[in-house]
Formats: sequence, structure tokens, C-alpha cells
Amino acid sequence: MAVFGMGTIFGPIMGPALGGWLTYEYSWRWVFYINVPVGVLCTLGILVFYRQTRYVHRESFDFCGFLTLSLGIGALQLMLDRGELKDWFHSSEIWIEATVAGLGFYLFTVHTVTTDGRSFLNRDLLKSANFLAGTALMFCGGLIMTGTNALVPTMLQNLMNYPALTTGLVAMPRGIGSMAAMFLVAPLITRVDNRLIILFGLLVTSASMWQMSQFSLQMGMAPVVIAGLLQGFGLGCTQVPLNIIALSTLPRHIMTQGTAIRSLMRNLGGSTGISILVAALAQNTQVVHARLVEGLRPDNPLMQAPYLAAPFSLNTPSGMATLNAEVTRQAAMVAYIDDFKLIMLIALASIPLLLLLRGARRQPPPAAAIATAAADD
Repeated sequence: MAVFGMGTIFGPIMGPALGGWLTYEYSWRWVFYINVPVGVLCTLGILVFYRQTRYVHRESFDFCGFLTLSLGIGALQLMLDRGELKDWFHSSEIWIEATVAGLGFYLFTVHTVTTDGRSFLNRDLLKSANFLAGTALMFCGGLIMTGTNALVPTMLQNLMNYPALTTGLVAMPRGIGSMAAMFLVAPLITRVDNRLIILFGLLVTSASMWQMSQFSLQMGMAPVVIAGLLQGFGLGCTQVPLNIIALSTLPRHIMTQGTAIRSLMRNLGGSTGISILVAALAQNTQVVHARLVEGLRPDNPLMQAPYLAAPFSLNTPSGMATLNAEVTRQAAMVAYIDDFKLIMLIALASIPLLLLLRGARRQPPPAAAIATAAADD
């Protein structure tokens, strides 16, 4: 798992730096173009090195369950992504997307409960407390990981004027922390209760988010690098033991479906987290901005010289524009801090889920180990 984790973490380590370099030297469009040769290499690697397994029993595919679940998730994604732009439920589009999402999930639930044959979601998965609690923890982990990935680069570039390349380099320590944690955790999995390792990882992640809630516009790179290392180390401590302990109680015939559902929930947690955090960021920026400008009045002695120095001014259009830009910058920083506090609370709130987990088998069968590795892919 440590060797496998090295491959999965190497991408997040190199991705921010490579993306920053491509954006800085060429264009932001190359962030997408670069996936073409990578995709070609991956396709060739699959064709050359992977062999199709023969004589494998294949279950019938549940198209009805797949379509209803896809409909629900797709509509939910659209609602979350466009909610802030459309002012949420003041828009008819958001109401339509919410209705379609609710209908899709309702039909999927009814189909799963009432079908006599093989359903898209095997009902045996719902009998495992480890799987349910582990999936919820994976959802929270995806929210924390992806949400922070979305917030930190925009904060560094928009508020602190970091170049794209510098932003990518500052984000690299997060992946390095995750890699170090995986190599440290690997020999401990069979010696220490996996729940304690996950608890330690969540506490370290919460500590890193608390540190990020202390960020300011006057800080240097060191706090961002240290917080990234801590968060990467904390999340790295949770991934491998969480996969093992969540899949340890599943029967072999539903192991593959279990890993697929967990990957889906991690991705859904990430996209949901981005939508919630971006919406909270925009709303809090507006609220804090409104409060800050309350004191920017001509009758306020602090708004006169020498307290209000150039280029800020309440008497000239350019001075007022510059002052408003700085107020917006300060308000945005407060909003980012509020988002980091929210992520910290989510990490702490996920800790009680560990009480639902039971100890994993010390030596899972090969099929479980393979499926566990696939969960991180």
C-alpha cells in the first residue's frame, strides 16, 4: 500500500508545480492540454501491461439503477455548482435541478429496495457498519482535501499576488506530507489499532486547519507550507487504514462494488465541499465588506489625514476606488478564514464516526488488499 500510495501521491505533488509552470510560461489552457499525452500514455500502458481475466463470472448490469443514480447525482452537481451564480432557490433553474435530483434519488432508492434481482447498489453493503461509517469518513475526507485545494491557490493569487508558479510550489509540501505519512503508517497497520491511526490523522488535520484559520495578509510563505505539510500528513495517515478497516467486513463478491461506491462518495464529497465553501466565501465576503464600510465615513476622524494616507481617500474617485479594493481584500481574507474554520469543524465532527468502526482483520485476503488499493486510485 505504501508503494501504491507513492504513485497516487506523486501526481498531487507534481500537479500544482507543473500547472503553475505551464500557466506562467505558456497559458492556462495548457493545464488541460497536458492531459492529452498523459492519457495516451496511460491507455498504452493498459493495453501493454494489463491482461483481461478469463472465466470470470460477470453479473448483469442494472441499467435502471445506474440511470436513476446518475440522474440524481448529475442534477445535484448542477444545483451545487450553479446555486451561488443563480442565487440558489430564488431561481427556477435551481428548483428544477433540485426536483430532478430528489426524483432521481427517490427512484433509485425505491428500485434498490424493491428489485428482486441484482441492483446497482448491493443491499448487503448497507449491512456493514464499517463500510457505512468508512464511506461517510471518506466523504468528509474528500470534502477537506478538495475544498482546501480549491481555496488556498485562489487566496494566494488573488489576495497575496503570488505568481502561478510560486503558488504551485507552495502547494507541493501538502503532497510530500501525505507521502511521508503513508510510508510511516504502512508498518504500523498490523501493530496498532487502525482506528487510533485514523483518529491521529483527523486530529492532525484539524490542527492544520486551525493554523490556517490564523492566516493573515501580512504572513509569508512559511505558515502556508507548514499548514500544507500538516494537513497532507494528517490526511495521509487516514487513507490506508480507513480503506482497510472499511472493506474488511465486506464479502468478497461485493468488494469491487464497495470500492466503487467509496470512490464515488469521495469525489462527491469533494465537489459538494467546493460548492459549499465557494458559496460561503462569496456570502461572507459581502457581509464582512458591508460591516467594514460602515466606518468609512467623512465624519470619522480616523478617515482623515494623517490616519488615512494616500492612495486612500474619501474625497477623490480614485482614492475611493483604491480604498474599496482594499476593504474587499480584507473582507475576502476574513471569509477565507471562516471557510478554514468550517473545514476544521467538519474534521472534528467526523471523529465520532470512529465509534461505529470495528477492528479490521490483521491479514486481509488478497482480494481485499487489491480492492483496498483500487479505492485510492
